[in-house]
Amino acid sequence: MRLEPSGRTFTVRPGETVLEAGIREGVGLPYGCRNGACGACKGTLRSGALEYGDHQERAISAEEKAQGRALTCCTRPLTDLVLEVRELAGLKDLTIRTLPARVEKVEKPAEDVAVLYLKLPASERLQFLAGQYVDILMKDGKRRSYSMANAPHDDTHLQLHVRRTPGGAFSKYVFEEMKDRAILRFEGPLGGFYLREDNDKPMILVAGGTGFAPVKAVIEHAFHQGIDRPMILYWGARAKADLYLHDLPIRWQREHANFTYIPVLSDPLPGDEWAGRTGLVHQAVLDDFRSLAGWQVYACGAPAMTDVAKKSFVEERELPADEFFCDAFTYSVPAAAKP
Repeated sequence: MRLEPSGRTFTVRPGETVLEAGIREGVGLPYGCRNGACGACKGTLRSGALEYGDHQERAISAEEKAQGRALTCCTRPLTDLVLEVRELAGLKDLTIRTLPARVEKVEKPAEDVAVLYLKLPASERLQFLAGQYVDILMKDGKRRSYSMANAPHDDTHLQLHVRRTPGGAFSKYVFEEMKDRAILRFEGPLGGFYLREDNDKPMILVAGGTGFAPVKAVIEHAFHQGIDRPMILYWGARAKADLYLHDLPIRWQREHANFTYIPVLSDPLPGDEWAGRTGLVHQAVLDDFRSLAGWQVYACGAPAMTDVAKKSFVEERELPADEFFCDAFTYSVPAAAKP
C-alpha cells in the first residue's frame, strides 16, 4: 500500500481493510465512524484494484466510485494499491489501547442525558486529541462509540455524554442497569475529529444535541492552549432542556472575548419562554454569514444535520471543503438494508 502525496508505504494483512492496516501501522489516515457510514475516510484510488465492503450510499455514491473514490474503512485491496489521501499528522503519535475504567460519578443534567465520569487505573493515562472518541466494549461483543467531552489537559476523568435512545443497548444499561462504580472496558482514542492547531482561521462550531460533547472538548482545549482565534458556537436542540449544559457556554462567553455562543431551538416549548434563535441550527449559520471562505467549521451531531451543513456551507457560502471537519453520529447498516 502506498499513499500519495506522502509516499508512505505499509502492508495490509489478509482480511484487513485499508484503514485497519493503517491504524495498526500508526499511519494518520482520516476516519470517523469506521463502518462505511460517514465518508470521512474517503480517498482516491490511483492504481490497483480493491473490493468494497458494506457501506451507506450517503457516504460514497456510485458516481464517486466510478471516479475512483474509495472508503478506506470498508475496502480491502485485491492488488498492490496507490491511494491519494490527506494524512493527519496529529494522529500518528497516538496509541490505540484497550483499557478498563470505573464509573466514578454520573450526573443527569437533563432527563434523557447522563454524563459519565470514568476513572482509569492509577498507573494508566490515555493520550488523545480533543474531540476524539472511544468505543465502549460491551459484553455481547458489540461496540458503542462516545466522544470524550473533556480536553486532554483535564484527564482526571474521561467524560462521556450519553443520551437515552429507544433501543439503545448501552444507553439502556446506563439509565436502567448500571451499578455504582461499575467497570467498563473501552478502546481508544479513535477518530479524526480534533482541533487543527496549525491554522489561524476563525472557527464556527456547530453542535446538535449531545454533539456538544466533542465540541466542548475542542473549545476547552483551545482556551487552555491560549488560542485566541475567534470561535462561534451554534448549539442546536429541540427545546431548552435539551441544551443540557446551557450555563457552561454562557460562562465561556462571559470569560473569553474571542468566544460567542448562539443557542438555537427547533421546537421550543411554551414553558421555555424562549426569546432566542429558532429553526434549524445550520440555517442559523447560513442566515448569519454571506461567505465562509475564510473560516473553519467543526460540526458534530446527527447526519441529517452534518450532511446538509457541509453541502450548504460549501456550495452556498464558499467554505473550502477541506475546512469542514465533521463527527457524524452514524450507525452501521447491514448490506440488505442499504439504500
